[in-house]
Amino acid sequence: MRSLASIVLAFESVVLALVTPVMISIADVRPAVAVPTCLGLFVLALLAAGLLRFQAGYVLGSVVQVGAVGLGFVVPVMFLLGLAFAAFWVAAIVLGRRIEAAKKAHEQLSSAAPTTSRES
Repeated sequence: MRSLASIVLAFESVVLALVTPVMISIADVRPAVAVPTCLGLFVLALLAAGLLRFQAGYVLGSVVQVGAVGLGFVVPVMFLLGLAFAAFWVAAIVLGRRIEAAKKAHEQLSSAAPTTSRES
């Protein structure tokens, strides 16, 4: 689950960094507002990716998703991108849990299966 979620956050951090000049040049947002907002979300996404071994990483990652969708009020295309990354985030968590459960079941089956030794 961690690897899928970290991939989503890594790609999202790139998008969040690239939204900064779009906010300044196209949406006419002052740099004093755009830079801390976008680069703050960028840093939070990277921090969340690093903290994914703890529950706080997933909470922080979810906060980043809300922030990315919220940027859509300034740059409308971020509604689409933010929702896409939020969907990837949810999918990473759901699929990650399924993969971990399948691995655990496979390990239990492997450890419970009787081992046979071949003697000649």
